[in-house]
Amino acid sequence: MATTALSLDSKLKLRDGNEIPILGFGTYDLPPEDTAKAVVYALRAGYRHIDSAAWYENEKECGEGIRQFCEESGVPRSEIFFTTKLKQNNGYVRVKRAIQASLEACQLGYIDLYLIHGPEGGPRLRKESWQAICDAQKEGKLKSIGISTFGIRHMEEMIRASAENTDLPLPVINQIDLHPFRTRTKLVAFCKSHGIALEAWAPLIRGGKEFNDPLIKQLAEKHGKTPAQVLLRYSLQKGYIPLPKSSSEVRIKQNTDLFGFALEDDEVASLDKLDKDLVTDWDPSECP
Repeated sequence: MATTALSLDSKLKLRDGNEIPILGFGTYDLPPEDTAKAVVYALRAGYRHIDSAAWYENEKECGEGIRQFCEESGVPRSEIFFTTKLKQNNGYVRVKRAIQASLEACQLGYIDLYLIHGPEGGPRLRKESWQAICDAQKEGKLKSIGISTFGIRHMEEMIRASAENTDLPLPVINQIDLHPFRTRTKLVAFCKSHGIALEAWAPLIRGGKEFNDPLIKQLAEKHGKTPAQVLLRYSLQKGYIPLPKSSSEVRIKQNTDLFGFALEDDEVASLDKLDKDLVTDWDPSECP
């Protein structure tokens, strides 16, 4: 993905031929009562990519926000990219039921991207979960399918299964904790070598103390941007799909203003040097 001519309308082509908007709006930890309103704010600001999960308990509200925006704006549902995720790897039948429950909660007709939220459960349950997801994709319920928080060993397992059974395609995306303080070089290189796109679910470092790092503040001042805008631009220039989250209409809008400036190559490299393998929330990527 070239970064020189990126815009809010830019999309990345996935390995299955579908396209995903390069900037998404995250809804993790948004209270359900605030979610629909925040989703409408985001869509009015130009986002066309909304990220949810069964675990977040706000699929219903995300769907409500999307439907409200489409009704008021005339934008068709097909132009909104909606992601949600499987909460548990707990057997083929239960996973099929979970997919149906998500469809019924969001009331959007289909899901653009469905992810296994984590690798817990062991090889057998992971494989059963993936089989159920692949089958739901064949049924037209899911457009694209992928994973979240998977490590290299879990993806190697999927690669072996795909080689043995062509009905089990590789995931198109791995959504992981990615930011300058956690660059995950080996995992990123592995995903790229297999055509697996990367989404950054904590591109703003969860607003932790690292957010005020002197280098980030220096670059923000130099480019006349906020630290959040610098971090999101970094993510875009690394080729990732960042998923910033906010309930503030002002900050939601600010987080789209990423396309009138670019970081120099040496600035991106200097941000990479901040790496200290900082886990912002959870990391099951080494689980059995």
